Amino acid sequence: MPDTETDPARERLRRWRLVLGGDTADGTGCALSGRDAAMDGALAALYGKGDGPRADRDRSAGLGASAPSVARWLGDIRAYFPSSVVQVMQRDAIDRLGLATLLLEPEVLEAVEADVHLVGTLLSLDKAMPETTKQTARAVVRRVVEDLEKRLATRARATLTGALDRSARVNRPRHHDIDWNRTIAANLKHYLPEHRTVVPERLIGYGRASRSVRKEVVLCVDQSGSMAASVVYASVFGAVLASMRSIDTRFVVFDTAVVDLTDRLDDPVDVLFGTRLGGGTDINRALAYCQARITRPAETVVVLISDLYEGGIRDEMLKRVAAMRASGVQFVTLLALSDEGAPAYDREHAAALAALGAPAFACTPDLFPEVMAAAIEKRPLPIPDAA
Repeated sequence: MPDTETDPARERLRRWRLVLGGDTADGTGCALSGRDAAMDGALAALYGKGDGPRADRDRSAGLGASAPSVARWLGDIRAYFPSSVVQVMQRDAIDRLGLATLLLEPEVLEAVEADVHLVGTLLSLDKAMPETTKQTARAVVRRVVEDLEKRLATRARATLTGALDRSARVNRPRHHDIDWNRTIAANLKHYLPEHRTVVPERLIGYGRASRSVRKEVVLCVDQSGSMAASVVYASVFGAVLASMRSIDTRFVVFDTAVVDLTDRLDDPVDVLFGTRLGGGTDINRALAYCQARITRPAETVVVLISDLYEGGIRDEMLKRVAAMRASGVQFVTLLALSDEGAPAYDREHAAALAALGAPAFACTPDLFPEVMAAAIEKRPLPIPDAA
C-alpha cells in the first residue's frame, strides 16, 4: 500500500479519521496504528462520546478522575501536538470535563503546559489550594510571567523612555535634540519663497527625562473572573512601569472592594497572588480611590482596564471620569488587555465614556506600550480599527 507521505488521498483519509474519531459510520475505512492510534486515544479521552459540560457523571469519557491518569494524558498530548494546540486542549479539558480541581494536585501542575489562561485558572483556585500545591502553582505562574517579561519588557521600556524624553520639550535644544517636525511646523510663517526655505526663529527640541519622577501612572484593574488574562498582562506591565525611575506607578485591583498592590510591584507574581479573581464589580469605588491619590493631574495617566459591567453607581462613575479629565488627567479605558480577540463589554457605558472624550477599546499586549506612549505625550491614542 502506498505510503501516506507519497499518497495525498490516503493522507486526507487519515486526517479525516482523526477528526471524526473512528465512529463506525465515519466512512473513511482508514485504520490507525502506532503513533496515530495513540494520538487518537488522547483526542478521544477529551472529545469522545460522553464529552460536553460535566454534570452528574464521571469526570470524563477517557481521562478518569485520578491525578496520575490526567498527568499521563497531559504528557501524551504534549508529545503528540504543538504547544499552541496543547494549550487549547488543556482549556477544553478544564471547561468541558471539570478538571479544574485536579489542578490542585502537584503532579498535574508539573505536567501541564503553562500559559496565561492556566494562570488565570490557578489564581481563581488559590484560596482552595492545599499548601502542598501552592509552591508548585507559584512556580508555574512564575514561569509564565518570566516568559511574558522576556517578550514584552524590553520594547515597553524603550517605547516609554522615548515618550518620556519627547514629552520634556525644550526651546533651546542642542542640535541632536532638535525635533525637526515640530520646529518646521512652528516656523512655517517664516518661509522665504525666494530661497525656498524656512527660517527657524524658534527651535523646539526633546528634553531628557530626569531621574526625578516626571509622570504618574495609575493602573486600575478589574479582577472579575472574565478579566483573568488582562490581570496577568497588567501585572507584568505594572512591574515594568514601576522599574522606570521617571514613572511613579500605582497598581490597584478591584471587584466590589478595592486593593492597592503598589507595594508588590517589584514582583509581578506577588501582584498576581494578591488578586482575587471573581466576584462583582464596583468601578465607581475603584475610581474614587484612584482619584483621591492623584497629586499632579496634568502629569498623570489613569488606565482603567475593565469590561465596564458596572455594579456600582453608573452616574457617579462617569462624573469621576469627567472630573479627572477636566483636571488634566489623561484617561485611558481598555476593555481588555489580552490576545483573546474582541471582548464582551457594556456598550452603553463604553459609549458614555466616548462622549466624555475617553474612548474605550480592547488592546493587545503588543499595542499597550504604544498606547501608554501616546497618553504620556498627550497625543491621540492608537485605537485599533476593530475596536
